[in-house]
This record gives sequence, structure tokens and C-alpha cells, in this order.
Amino acid sequence: MTDTVDQLVRLHAANDPDKPMVIDPDHRITYGELDVTTREMAGAFVAAGVGKGTRVGLIMPNRAQWVQVSVALTRIGAVLVPMSTLLQPPELVDQLRVASVQYLVAVDEFRGHRYLDDVAPERANLPALRGVWDSRHLPRPDNEVDVDAITTSVTPSDTLAIMFTSGSSGPPKGVIHSHGNALGAVRSGLTARCIGADTRLYLPMPFFWVGGFGSGVLSALVAGATLVTEEIPRPESTLRLLERERVTLFRGWPDQAEALARQTDSVAADLSSLRPGSLEALLPPDQRAQPGARAKLFGMTESFGPYCGYPADTDMPRSAWGSCGKPFAGMDVRIVDQDSGAPLPAGEVGVIQIRGPHVMRGICRRGRYDLFTADGYYPTGDLGHLDADGFMFYHGRSDDMFKVSGATVYPSEVEQALRTIAGVDNAFVTEVAGAVGAVVVSERAVDDVRAEVRKRLSAFKVPTVWLRVDSDSEIPRKATGKVDARALKVLLAEQT
Repeated sequence: MTDTVDQLVRLHAANDPDKPMVIDPDHRITYGELDVTTREMAGAFVAAGVGKGTRVGLIMPNRAQWVQVSVALTRIGAVLVPMSTLLQPPELVDQLRVASVQYLVAVDEFRGHRYLDDVAPERANLPALRGVWDSRHLPRPDNEVDVDAITTSVTPSDTLAIMFTSGSSGPPKGVIHSHGNALGAVRSGLTARCIGADTRLYLPMPFFWVGGFGSGVLSALVAGATLVTEEIPRPESTLRLLERERVTLFRGWPDQAEALARQTDSVAADLSSLRPGSLEALLPPDQRAQPGARAKLFGMTESFGPYCGYPADTDMPRSAWGSCGKPFAGMDVRIVDQDSGAPLPAGEVGVIQIRGPHVMRGICRRGRYDLFTADGYYPTGDLGHLDADGFMFYHGRSDDMFKVSGATVYPSEVEQALRTIAGVDNAFVTEVAGAVGAVVVSERAVDDVRAEVRKRLSAFKVPTVWLRVDSDSEIPRKATGKVDARALKVLLAEQT
């Protein structure tokens, strides 16, 4: 059985101890070393007061040490609470309070943030918080602790992590996942992401998001693969890292892959080790698919990452182009009417509801009756439809849909059309004073983009309010990385 983090570490340490598990620019840790170092670290945490069920926050950029700390804690059944390095002091304190964090491990400083200084004045307002550790000075090992007796007591039903996410509005939510549901979710999506034991995986997503923790750290651990990471991705250093470590799979953000692709000639990096399934901008032209032919993996924090997909190196049937693929094994998906909640037939757009063993266990400070339907489905707030063959198409958020002259506009549909235009790297669409507004990341003039999108969409869906920006970094985002819809509206309103 490999349904807990400890079981996975022991399995790979026994079968392939010399294989690298995680590599950063300064460190290489094999599966054998991961077993030994995290066992020692776990004993130190236990001696310092951390036990099964103890909630431990972790603030640290992507690095090998992040993996070691997270594995050490979860091996002994402590609850990992990954926290964003982007958090401002009030946000950090609020998340510590919501998750009732008892201990905090943090780097002293990262990109101008001094997290330990941020927390110190608020200790009196955080009654659950017992201790704070600088990541440079973690508890010292204690050989008197019987770590094995503790790790073997951890079960798949025990809580693994609390992952913070934010909706389109409102405060962040602390989403609770068990070892069993999280590892099951990761395992169900490995084939769609083309991850196997021989994969050398790079992805830029921060480990504090489910996209980094689940699709990166735990995907490598479940598959017995190698994870390559770095604290601050920059085109030249990233390309050199990909080349040096012979990375075979690049997953993550398409805009970063496109930015890297623009630099490959000037850097003269050899990326020939990359395989199909990687983001296509970094692959040779003959290995790229036609627009819409490959599934866009779809998921959320509440499902511990993607719950729909299709092998990333394989074209879907023509009728399914533009879809998110099919629900993975272990996930029931149904579409219901937004008003009545009644299930809808294939082809009709409604709210997506999900159910199954890979769905979250709950949300901090909320009861299950607030979250799930009577028959166990979680209403995601996303809109979509299933076709007759079971492929799912995404239509945006139920709270993003809006009307223009009485006709319904789904922002995701307009965004998808804009992103198929050559020269458009990204696009974001929202309602602005009753009109369709769009922010496009593109080198092309707005008039050119407008002319192209008119060939793809009905007239009422074509944006009338535009803002062109040069880089995805100009898009306003929340600390969780999601687009800040309110700030986007403000930007577009300034154009009217």
C-alpha cells in the first residue's frame, strides 16, 4: 500500500535509492537521502512538540528544503499548511488564524518580505500559535524519538494538508485534504500529464499552490520521478537548468514557456530532451498540435488539482477539440441547472458539480452541510457542459457570466477565441459597464486582434473595451496567483 507520504518515501528509497527525487540549482537529494534526512527531521519536529494532527505552516520559495520539510511533517501525520510567499502581513495573520496554525516554519526574507517580523507583533492575536522557526535554524535531531512507530500510525484518512485558495471574491479558503484523497487525485492524473518513473519534471508553479505541491512535489513522489525546481525562474537561468538536468517534461504556464521559447536561440540552450506532453512552445514545430486538439487539464484546489484531462501528448477526437478532456477515474461529474439544481442532459450548459474519493474533506471553519449537496456533490461554481461522449467543456464561472443586449456571454469562450489568434500570448475577459472588456497580452495592435476575433465570434461577444499589455506580469493577481477580477475591471474601466 502506498496511500500515505511515508509509505511512498519508503517504497522508492528501497527500490531506487540513488535516483534524484528533487534538484534545485544548489542541491540534489536522492530518494535514499530523502528517506534518511526527513526521518531525522521528523524526529526533531516530534521532540519539539509537533505530533500527529499538529498544524504547521510553511513559508518558503521553491527549493529542495521545501520538499524535505513538507515530507518530514507529513510522514509523522502533521498537517502541512503551505503559505504563499506573496502574502502581505494582514493576509498572513488571517491565514494563520483561519487554519489554527500551531507552528510556523518560514524563511527570514524573500523578495522583500520578512515573514518572521510580520508575525511577531501579532502573536497575542494568534492563540493557537505555539512556536515559530526560522528555516535556517530548525529543531535539532533527537535520536530518542521512535519515528517509525509514529509514521506507521498514519493512515490514508488522516489529514495531509490545508491548501489556501481564493474564489472570485471573498477571503481565501483553507481546503482540507487527506493523504488518501490527495494522493489518489494525483495518481489519477499522472497519465494525462505524461508523468512516469523516468520523467524529469520541471514546472514553475510555486509549491504553496496545489499546482506546485500536487502536480509537482507529490506527482514526482507518487510516480517515483525526479522534480527539478528553482526559487525565481528567469529565462536564461531556467533554460540552462533545463539543459543541464536534461528535463524531459515542462508543465506549467503557457506564457512562461512562450517567454522561454523566445530566448532559446540567444541562449543557445539544448532542449532536445523534452518530450511530447511538454508545453508546446518549447517543442519542435513538428511535435506541436493544432489549436484545441489537446486537452486543457481542468481542476481546482478542492479537487486537489486536475480532475479532467486527456493524455497531453495525444490529440482528442475532433468533436472534443477545445474541451478539458474527460473526468479522471474516481471523479463523478454532473451538470445541473443554475437555478433549480436539476441535472441537465448532454450538451446543455450549467453548474459543474463533482463527487468522489478525490474531493476535499472539507473547508476550515465550515460544516459539510454548507459545502455538499444531500447526495454528496460539491457545487464548484464553474460552468460547463458534457458532450455525448463524456468530454467536458468549460464555460467560465457562474458569477462571471453576464448579459450583453440580452444575450449571454461566457468570458472563457471569448478568452479561448482570443488565445487562438497568432501573436496573442494571453487574454482575460470581463464585463465592463454592460460591455465586453478584454485585456490582451500581445505585440499586435488592438485593431488587428479585434479584426481577427470578429472572424471567430458572434458580434455581441466581440469585446468593445480593450487594453493591450506587453507582459503577463502586468495582469493584476491575488496572492494565490488567480487573476484579480475587480482590479481587471478597474483597468478596463479606465479605457472607457
